[in-house]
Amino acid sequence: MSEHDTTLLPELIRDLIKERRASRRLKLLKYSFWGTGLLLIAGAVLVEHLQLDEVDEAKQITAVIQVRGEIADGAEANAAALKKAIGRAFDDERAKAVVLKINSPGGSPVQAGQVFDEIKRQRGLHPKVPVYAVIEDLGASGAYYIAAAADEIVADKASLVGSIGVTAASFGFVDLMNRVGVERRAYTSGAHKAFLDPFQPKNPEETVFWNDVLKQTHQQFIQSVKTGRGDRLKDADHPELFSGLIWTGEQAKQLGLIDKLGDVDYVARDLVGATSQVDFTVKDNAFDRFAKRLGASAAQQLSMALGFSGVSLR
Repeated sequence: MSEHDTTLLPELIRDLIKERRASRRLKLLKYSFWGTGLLLIAGAVLVEHLQLDEVDEAKQITAVIQVRGEIADGAEANAAALKKAIGRAFDDERAKAVVLKINSPGGSPVQAGQVFDEIKRQRGLHPKVPVYAVIEDLGASGAYYIAAAADEIVADKASLVGSIGVTAASFGFVDLMNRVGVERRAYTSGAHKAFLDPFQPKNPEETVFWNDVLKQTHQQFIQSVKTGRGDRLKDADHPELFSGLIWTGEQAKQLGLIDKLGDVDYVARDLVGATSQVDFTVKDNAFDRFAKRLGASAAQQLSMALGFSGVSLR
């Protein structure tokens, strides 16, 4: 064996040992990652289970579901999560009533409409379990859409209630592009495929079309409110109820938008008669939040970048 071979062999052995050690560390890291993930999932399930069973099984409860922030797909207050929470609350035999605890400016008419329909459906399946909507600071637009499905709506005298209207907003950059000498080149198939493009001039025909879409969405909103509120709504004397204006809780009571002044504790104590409140709100764990952020579509990001966020109940 040459001198070169005698020096090379130890080096090869050392490299092999390093590779094996690195491989073991990588495996340990991978197992630790998955182990931590499983522990987090198990912990989330356990906490959720304990939250729902924190009251004596034989005791009647007031089931509370929180509707907070924007009502939108991917947001905390999304239709899928709210519908799941509503179903679980109604299915709990301890629930004497279901309370929607609302603090939201509104959002998607689709998401709000789906929640409205689910409340009505569950109410039909459980006729002895009433639904109360309690508006805290804000119950506007899509949030009021959801509240209208309740048997009674309660708010503080200073709460902001209403805003029964529809909006869709974007920006126009045509003049700016002309000033800086930028030309827009869009290739489409379909005469009106790019009618929401903020880089092209407004088309009067398309403006009329889009206004008709908003009007129809508004009428759907109004009809749902009328269905939920019935004769309590003073819309005959106050047509401005559906103009998009917003009122204090005290004003809303006079207009028939709400029934009583109070809070969740008042509802549980005096209206339901079950002071034990259990939160049935479906909450995302860390993995859910990460997945939603990771799964945000390019179309959503592009829409936000261009300043167009779609039809919104606000």
